[in-house]
Amino acid sequence: MTYGFLLESIWHPPLAFAETAASVLPPELELQALWFSGAFGRDFRTTTGGKVRIVQFGEWNRGAGPDFIQAAVEIDGDLRTGPLELDPVAADWDAHGHAVNPAFRDVVLHVIFQSDARRIFTRTSDHREVPQVVITEMQLSEALSRPQREVAIAHPGRCVAPLKHLPPGSVDKLLAEAATFRAGLKAARWLRMEDAHGRDAALFQATAETLGYRGNALPMRLLAQRAPLSLLKVEGDAAESVLFGTAGFLSADQHELAPSDTRDYLRTLWDTWWKIRARLDTAGDRRIPWKTHGQRPANHPHRRVGALAALIQVWPQYRRLALARPFQAKPLIDFLQDLDHEFWTHRHTLSSTASTQRVALFGRSQALELIANHLAPLAMHEDGMTFQSYFKLRNSAANDKVKRCALRLFGSSKAAQPWLRRVCHHQALMQVYQDFCLEDFSDCLNCPFPEQLTQWR
Repeated sequence: MTYGFLLESIWHPPLAFAETAASVLPPELELQALWFSGAFGRDFRTTTGGKVRIVQFGEWNRGAGPDFIQAAVEIDGDLRTGPLELDPVAADWDAHGHAVNPAFRDVVLHVIFQSDARRIFTRTSDHREVPQVVITEMQLSEALSRPQREVAIAHPGRCVAPLKHLPPGSVDKLLAEAATFRAGLKAARWLRMEDAHGRDAALFQATAETLGYRGNALPMRLLAQRAPLSLLKVEGDAAESVLFGTAGFLSADQHELAPSDTRDYLRTLWDTWWKIRARLDTAGDRRIPWKTHGQRPANHPHRRVGALAALIQVWPQYRRLALARPFQAKPLIDFLQDLDHEFWTHRHTLSSTASTQRVALFGRSQALELIANHLAPLAMHEDGMTFQSYFKLRNSAANDKVKRCALRLFGSSKAAQPWLRRVCHHQALMQVYQDFCLEDFSDCLNCPFPEQLTQWR
């Protein structure tokens, strides 16, 4: 029996209360970021059956008008270039006034994320019908990789007993298969991103997302998409200003209000940004929604952008280590821990005073997150890393989700200790937690996992 076979037993009983389920659709900005990353793929069908291929995803529109510009779309063999518009539902086209807005007259494709029983046409101000693509529930589910619930009650589950009676070797095999299954999902996500934008861009987006941690993963991904690596290479010495300006962190009088020892750095950023911001600034509700409250000082988004700027300066070396075949974790971890920046290795924000001690820009735990979520899965997919090498990676501390899963599966942290030391085991526990604990609304009563465990060999 394989882990994939275990998943076939998952079922979803009718929900008694709507609030127990996750929201049907994530925020529109997240849908746009997923689309642009290639998470839904390139090939679709229009609502009238036409064959669609996204040749080029285009660029984020920084001002008013359609969501993306300069896209290239092939519909039934006919190549069309122009803007793309994404909406949660087809009716939003009219509700938001796009049908009478000349700025939407050249839209070549309307992408929607929820089907409607009615046939709703997308027409421009000159009465041209715009082809529609509806993202299916399966495509959305695969792209989001989001379970029914966000959290399950932290208490020992029914699977404690069958797991207790399994030999340690059988538990190891189960977790190894769950970790391998999770790695396959993550490799597929990377490959879609690489197919959409290239290998360097995929590494850049994956790195930015990792730096964002939980609170700012989406904002950092948006930043990497709106200030892509290709643009930063063209801008050269202005790359750091482009990153902070696109992030929305620069203003005209900022350097005058900052501590004296930070003014020169801020002034340099602003003097470069104001000259180019007319073509790169993002307006209105398209601004990146950063989370600044409730973050540890070392995880403040200013520092995360600073770390990304530091990586740009050493990109060739970083890329060589991150995508090396065979992949070796230690050289990359050492490189990231030694990452340096004259300003950011001693500060937490753009306006804070200097710290007397060095603050790591990219610590070991974040390096392991990058490896576990992106680099190791890709390397294993490309035969650039064996599972045995992956297994050797030790983790420093379990996050809350891993601890919760350990409690539900093993009854206590002490009982789970043998499976809390390695990166692959953390990944395995999170996959089990997502696939079973977060898909069950009966508080363990009807979860199929405990019964399946009695058959595990």
